[in-house]
Amino acid sequence: MKRPLIQSHATEPDSIDIQAFTDKEESEAQDQQNAQQNAQQKREKPLKKLKQSAYDAAGYVQGPLKWAIALTAALGAILEVIDTSIVNVALTDMQATLGATVTEIAWVVTGYAIANVVMIPLSAWLGDFFGKKTYFVFSTIGFTAASMLCGLSINLPVLVVARILQGFCGGGLLAKAQAILFETFPPAEQGLAQAVFGVGVIAGPAVGPTLGGYLTDTLGWRWIFFINLPVGIVAVIMAIVFLRPDSKQHGRSQQKVDWTGIVLLCIAVGSLQAFLEEGEKENWFESGFITFLAFVAVMGLFLFIWRELSTKAPAVDLRVLRHKSLAAGSLYSGILGMGLYGALFAVPLFAQGVLRFSATQTGFLLAPGALASAIVMVLLGKISTKVDARILIALGAGGTAAVMFDLAKITPQTGTDDLFWPLIWRGATTVLMFLPLSLATLGSIPKEDVSAGSGFYNLTRQLGGSIGIAILTSLLAQREAFHRAILLAKLTPYDPETTERLSALTGVFQSRGSDAATAQQQALAALSQLVNTQAAVLSYADIFRFVGIVFLCSLPLLLFLGKGGAGAKAPAAH
Repeated sequence: MKRPLIQSHATEPDSIDIQAFTDKEESEAQDQQNAQQNAQQKREKPLKKLKQSAYDAAGYVQGPLKWAIALTAALGAILEVIDTSIVNVALTDMQATLGATVTEIAWVVTGYAIANVVMIPLSAWLGDFFGKKTYFVFSTIGFTAASMLCGLSINLPVLVVARILQGFCGGGLLAKAQAILFETFPPAEQGLAQAVFGVGVIAGPAVGPTLGGYLTDTLGWRWIFFINLPVGIVAVIMAIVFLRPDSKQHGRSQQKVDWTGIVLLCIAVGSLQAFLEEGEKENWFESGFITFLAFVAVMGLFLFIWRELSTKAPAVDLRVLRHKSLAAGSLYSGILGMGLYGALFAVPLFAQGVLRFSATQTGFLLAPGALASAIVMVLLGKISTKVDARILIALGAGGTAAVMFDLAKITPQTGTDDLFWPLIWRGATTVLMFLPLSLATLGSIPKEDVSAGSGFYNLTRQLGGSIGIAILTSLLAQREAFHRAILLAKLTPYDPETTERLSALTGVFQSRGSDAATAQQQALAALSQLVNTQAAVLSYADIFRFVGIVFLCSLPLLLFLGKGGAGAKAPAAH
């Protein structure tokens, strides 16, 4: 009986020793793991400091300040982009109030557009001459003051002059805002930064008609300008507080001003924009004035390019186009502008002209697509620097083309429910092109060229939009006349279907109290209206298909673009 007890006590120390050994092993393993983590942290600290030093040397901003700068730049861009489209829905009310003709009131839009495209390429030079912060602040102040003058206008000449001032100041806001973001954020964060900027640029053309229609219907057209005042004041204060003064001067303020280049630019780009805005109204080259504008634009552009490449201190530095990504991206930006603004141009016209929507109803029809753009833009900002930009752009172009072909299925009975999802998808797919294209175009060029590059990039998009709208306006009129002629050719007294339809309509009007002769005239008028409506629907379907084809044809140009965020190097510090 004692032997088992002795054996039991003899084995207990062995058990204790094993447990102690296990605990010791675990403790040593934990100590080793902690030592490895500490060593890793010690190795990472110099790397983080080196990375931080590199960012500081490159002039990038760290901490919350960079997001305050992003919001400031975005506010400036939103002011300009929304005002590009907000006026269109109020032109009829302006015309009635100011006693203007259709041709005269069109200069409210044309004057702004001409001034805007002239200033966009000059914004880089002006930013260097006066300082980026100073130029941005005074552009915002000028835009806000011009908005107030627009709202207080007592006649058409005052309104047109105020809109031209708005365009001059707005042209500086758009390009300079994007350049500020590229110079503020390091490459790894450019996706989110450009997403903040892109929300305004993409959603603006859709929000503009919504806001403009609501304000015009409820408060009057003057409030589409007064609404800029609080936003402009906030943007000015934020720009003064948050934007950094230029850390170094480029010396342009000491150089001779290239007045010859500036004058040639104004003549060339101004004539081109006027040609695009007024050409369709004057039947293009059937008008001597439009032909003259085209000649002046071509000669002006030739002389402007020759001047800027031959002078030592050009107003617009065309040499930045030596960067392949900028040249290819700017070209693609023009095509994107054609498709983007063309699509935004066609849908409101169809809604108001065919579906008889009010300005407010049309605005609310477009609003969900703008919201979809904003959501996708933010999500895309988190991955755009990690994915090949060409893949995202291809998905966006293909998706937008598919949406436009879907919209081409419209009928006279199409309603809000039929347009809701296509417009949502269009808002989402266009973003897939805009943000990656910005990063692929501007993300890898040297910092000292970003400002001029941003000017070219935004100019080509604006001109592309103007060209797209001019083409679609002319094409719409031609296709509507074509379809109407075909439909009318089928309406003969010998066509049984026509006779049956006319008889049915005559019976309807007689049942409402009209005599036989009056009812027949009313039936003919109703039949003519049906023909006009069907011709309009068919022509808009052609327009949507045309825009889809434009996006598909743009895909081969992606071969000339770089990888963008996925493969771009950080801009060199200068």
